[in-house]
Amino acid sequence: MPKDVDVWEPQDKKGSRQKGASGSETAPASQERKSSDKEGKTEGHPTMKPFTDEDVEYYLQTKVEQRHLLVSKTVDEVQMMIQQLTTEVSCRDIRFQPISNSGIHNENFKVLTPSQFLMTVPLRGLTGYKEHQVRRWRYYTVQGEKLLSSVRNPEELHQWLEVEQFSKSLQQWHDTDMNFEGDLVPAKVLAVFRDLVEKSIITCDLSRKISLLESFSSVVRVAVETSNLQVEVELVPTVEILTCWPEKARWPRCLRRWPSQEKVQCVKSFGFNLLARSNYHWQLGFSRAERLLMEGIDEDGGCRMKCFRVMRQMKEDIWCKGNKPVLTSYHLQMVLLWTCEKYPRAKDWRYFREGFLRLVRKLHKCVSQHFLKHYFLRDANLFQYANTSDLDLVAGKLIVFLENPVICLD
Repeated sequence: MPKDVDVWEPQDKKGSRQKGASGSETAPASQERKSSDKEGKTEGHPTMKPFTDEDVEYYLQTKVEQRHLLVSKTVDEVQMMIQQLTTEVSCRDIRFQPISNSGIHNENFKVLTPSQFLMTVPLRGLTGYKEHQVRRWRYYTVQGEKLLSSVRNPEELHQWLEVEQFSKSLQQWHDTDMNFEGDLVPAKVLAVFRDLVEKSIITCDLSRKISLLESFSSVVRVAVETSNLQVEVELVPTVEILTCWPEKARWPRCLRRWPSQEKVQCVKSFGFNLLARSNYHWQLGFSRAERLLMEGIDEDGGCRMKCFRVMRQMKEDIWCKGNKPVLTSYHLQMVLLWTCEKYPRAKDWRYFREGFLRLVRKLHKCVSQHFLKHYFLRDANLFQYANTSDLDLVAGKLIVFLENPVICLD
């Protein structure tokens, strides 16, 4: 399991009856809806409808369910190929572990958009992690030449990593191909990994399906051809830390009603990840923690996931379209978690319209201010490197929607 993070979400029970805004059960909208849907539609324009229970259910059962089926099929195809690829990579270098093929809820897999995925590739042979309090930072080129001055300090989401921080490590982690004077260097890890991926694509006879993409940075991205569309997958070597919670993530900072203290302790017990996504510093990731929070998010009978799914669909259809949008599902997940913390009670999520508009207002505030706090690292701005013009365009569309909330049924 940001990863910039489609996030993991619990499955809907197909055919189940949903509660409407009044709290009463409604039959599946596809059964109730009549074919004469001409009101609200003009020539050449989509059908825009107010948020009635029936229209929301129809939207869920058509648009949202259609997206889920497409993404699930695409994920299955991509995972099958990437599993084959990473198995070959692992045979060439034992430090890289092959990914598992466990469907859309694979904790190593994030769907940022229907055509943009992130997959973490676990690194093997580093166990018994402990944090270092004091450190004299070193800076160097990827070739191993020491620089006379520092380049940049770690940002809130980043940290350094030394092989000595692990009580047990494979001898290969001490080799100079990834290690420089004791530092495990993300750029060197990515350089080795990129070379292995390139060779493994040929060995596995996947050249017609997978191609390595050029990049201005050290990240490893591949284009994968599926039966429906081409998707871009970022492959991220990742150190999984299962034994502790990072000191940087002072969460929760004060006593909150959501999540419960029991849930907080459970979430922290699953640890965190360190992702190789930059030259010098490892990026902190919390995919397992995020998955656990999403997993039981509606155990009180609320409609949080329903609100999230509709918001994600409208983001992809109307507010922020495209293959590489400035907003991803991971950003929306952060908005959801913050809103759940602010509105923790079951009654806050009893009615769809109220909960949904609350989420959209929070999203608009973050987008218009160009500031979205990471849920676990509150000083980290997930919009720090986002295109501000793109954010402003999204903010404009969101304010238009909030002034007249309607749903697009086409």
